[in-house]
Amino acid sequence: MTEVVERVSALEAALMKLAYAQFNTEMELQGLSKKLDAFHVEMKEFKDEMKEFKDEMKEFKDETRRANREMNKRWGEIANKLGTVVEDIVYPNIARLAIKHFGATQLEFIGARIKRRHRIRHEELREFDVIAAWEDCLLLVEAKASLRPEYFQAFAAFVREARVFEYFTEYTGRRVIPVFAALSIPASDVAFLTRERIYALGMGDDTMELLNRAELEGTVHSPRPLAGEGLGVRVVDSTTDPLLTRSPLAGGEGSE
Repeated sequence: MTEVVERVSALEAALMKLAYAQFNTEMELQGLSKKLDAFHVEMKEFKDEMKEFKDEMKEFKDETRRANREMNKRWGEIANKLGTVVEDIVYPNIARLAIKHFGATQLEFIGARIKRRHRIRHEELREFDVIAAWEDCLLLVEAKASLRPEYFQAFAAFVREARVFEYFTEYTGRRVIPVFAALSIPASDVAFLTRERIYALGMGDDTMELLNRAELEGTVHSPRPLAGEGLGVRVVDSTTDPLLTRSPLAGGEGSE
């Protein structure tokens, strides 16, 4: 009997320990559940904050894009305005240069920002910064606010191929005096223009000056020659130049 009582007492003690352990487990689970609930709340708050941050970043990026577009637009407007400013500075000097350096007595025509269509390819429209014509000469001016190698190369090729007559057919056969103008032209670019027999026109102390006049004329203080003579001027004659002799622009075979 005593043995049975001892076994029952041991069983009760074991059950008490189990109940206590279960109670502790439940309490721990409840605590863990509360912690998980709190964690979920914190995660939700974090997600909300991240969403708000992403929305702010998107708004910031959109605003940055709008600001960049506006800035690019303004830079474009400034560049265009600067380009017209250079042309406005160059233009008043052309008549003086034509008379003083190139033998003009009276200009037949002078104009700025002239738009002309190609004689054959009518959809091709080109703007000429300054054009001046007198007697048997045609002064062709390319003015730039900024300088890039391709600008010099393109103008040199345009002059070399006598393409100006493809737009100004009424002046075909005249001597072409090419001038590249900018407020400031580096010495290396002036050298390139000189090799191409193109005048470089830049800002001097008081007004626009021909920067390579001496190199193309051979002397700085030579007396004023006849238009285009002794000035390094590219002479284009429709009766002798092979390009124009073959071209419909010269009025030869195949002309309209």
